[in-house]
Amino acid sequence: MVSKNIARMVGFVNTKKIILALMSFILAISLTGCMDKFTCSNICCQIESGEDITFFIATDPHYMSKETFDDGKAFETFLTTGDGKLIDYSDEIFNAFTKDIKNLKPDILIVPGDLTCNGEKESHMEFAKKLKAIQKMGVCVFVIPGNHDIENPWARNYVGDELIKIDSITSDEFVDIYYPFGYKDAVSRDNHSLSYLATPAEDIWLLMLDSAKYKRNKLRDGPEMGGEISSKTLEWVEDCANLAKENDAKLIAVMHHSLLDHSNIINKDFTIENSEETLRVFKNCEIEIVLTGHIHLQDIKSHKEGGKTIYDIATSCLTAYPNQYGILKFKPDKGYDYRTNRVDMAGWVEENKINDKSLVHFTEYSRNFFQRRSYDKYYDSLLEISKYSDEEMKAISKTMSILNLRYFAGFRNEALHDIFTTEGFEILLESAPNFVRDYALSMFSDEKTDNNKLFIPLSLNDIDKK
Repeated sequence: MVSKNIARMVGFVNTKKIILALMSFILAISLTGCMDKFTCSNICCQIESGEDITFFIATDPHYMSKETFDDGKAFETFLTTGDGKLIDYSDEIFNAFTKDIKNLKPDILIVPGDLTCNGEKESHMEFAKKLKAIQKMGVCVFVIPGNHDIENPWARNYVGDELIKIDSITSDEFVDIYYPFGYKDAVSRDNHSLSYLATPAEDIWLLMLDSAKYKRNKLRDGPEMGGEISSKTLEWVEDCANLAKENDAKLIAVMHHSLLDHSNIINKDFTIENSEETLRVFKNCEIEIVLTGHIHLQDIKSHKEGGKTIYDIATSCLTAYPNQYGILKFKPDKGYDYRTNRVDMAGWVEENKINDKSLVHFTEYSRNFFQRRSYDKYYDSLLEISKYSDEEMKAISKTMSILNLRYFAGFRNEALHDIFTTEGFEILLESAPNFVRDYALSMFSDEKTDNNKLFIPLSLNDIDKK
């Protein structure tokens, strides 16, 4: 009976490691307050050591139930003054993504926060049903909350011209709703956040970290945008790392906010507040890969120190152009290969005989929608600067909207050089320093030119262990 309980906790402990596993079992009991609920399902503990593993990463789906809005003026204003997310098509986009999962058959789906638009309970309940359908395909699903998901003061119904305030969900309700998607099979739960440790494979474990700050949201007019990993949670992380090390498992960390700055200009409220402390702990815990979202930017940053490298891979927002997700493949004899893949909306539309012209021509529609929101955003910013003529502002805004299409899709440096010849860019170069100018120039001094791909080879130590 003891050996069965041990196996349930760590996934696939070999009989040679019974003594070690027993020690791990005792440690895990000290880490979690809900071991009595723990069961390791066939889905979420099925991958043996040495097997290839494919992870899909779908960040920031911002799902919004169609029950919460109509085609009235209130929702139209909300949609067209946003940041380019196709909230009105979040259901269709996720359905098309689910078809990709069915066709491509990953082992694991990770959703690193901002599951819903603004934490509406109806949206959470519907999204959980979609995740249940994915899990029924044999794909293990793991979620964590983002800054939009819990106690969100912006939760609204949009009816005609009216915005009707509705309740968001509590942290306890989040766990209840998403219990089958990580929390049920957690080896350990942090007592100070909604973080948990999952073991979908014997040799690759997931450290699902809750970086959102929602405990004071009830006192605010809007949700806390920034994030952190508290010192107490970092102590728990160290315990999890010790447990993984004792069982010859590697940890991949997942959190909503960035660990590293993905932009020199825009990082406040996107990078966690205690990034240096967290980085130090991750380094000591031998965590190499951190999967993040939140910034809606396709970007890969790395931190190198003492011969070790930590990669922060930010996958762009699923609901905004270019509507893509990450694919991380682990090959035990080689390493980790990360690529992005765009949602096959055309295939889903054809299969379901959809006639909506926006969906039939989805790539063009999504691109134009995102570009228009970018144009309007920068035109408004230039108005505030009050240093340009209307014609100059139009030229700069056009240039910035083109730059943003590529920048958010993951392209930098020489991939953007053709923009140098545009009228808008020439005006910016001749301008005194300002936010728009500095932001544009920052795109040409990036760590990587194409942030849609990365290969991380196994270290010599890891190869020796194999």
